[in-house]
Amino acid sequence: MRGRIWCAAAVVLLASGCAKETEPVALPAMAPVPNGAVAASAGGACGMLDFAVIEEHAGVRFDVAAASERGDSHTCVLRVGRESLPELTLSVSTTSLDKAAFTADMVPDKAEKVAGLGQEAYRRTVAASGKNGPAAEVGWLADEGRLAVLHYTLPPDTERAAAEELTGKLADLAKTVQVAPL
Repeated sequence: MRGRIWCAAAVVLLASGCAKETEPVALPAMAPVPNGAVAASAGGACGMLDFAVIEEHAGVRFDVAAASERGDSHTCVLRVGRESLPELTLSVSTTSLDKAAFTADMVPDKAEKVAGLGQEAYRRTVAASGKNGPAAEVGWLADEGRLAVLHYTLPPDTERAAAEELTGKLADLAKTVQVAPL
């Protein structure tokens, strides 16, 4: 039981770092999901993701999924085996923001607008920090009062240009994510 609580706390801490740089957090030992399984087998927000679709868009085959929830926020963290990076995090929260408030309050400086994703959306590249490489991030105001963020952290030896290229692929991936009430 303590292991599950620690895992849930680690995932929530990872998700809360979407707006600022964080150090990678070691998740407790988790076995990869069986070959052919989908991320949804972890439950929660992972039900909105599919390993094969992610691989098609991002070029990496994730095989470990962990889900967590805290209040009205749901998070899914994906990794490759026991490696801490790369890491893909999906965070979905209930919100009362409208398009104007989302743009004013949630869109980071220097972010680019993404067309055709939710009511409003952005994409940005985050600089490498500490043991984390650069990251690609896409955030959007989905329908039904949902705020979603996909954050893909690359290994530390990755060039920033790779993260910049990844933001477009991540935006395309985000368009496949069906953000539904959890």
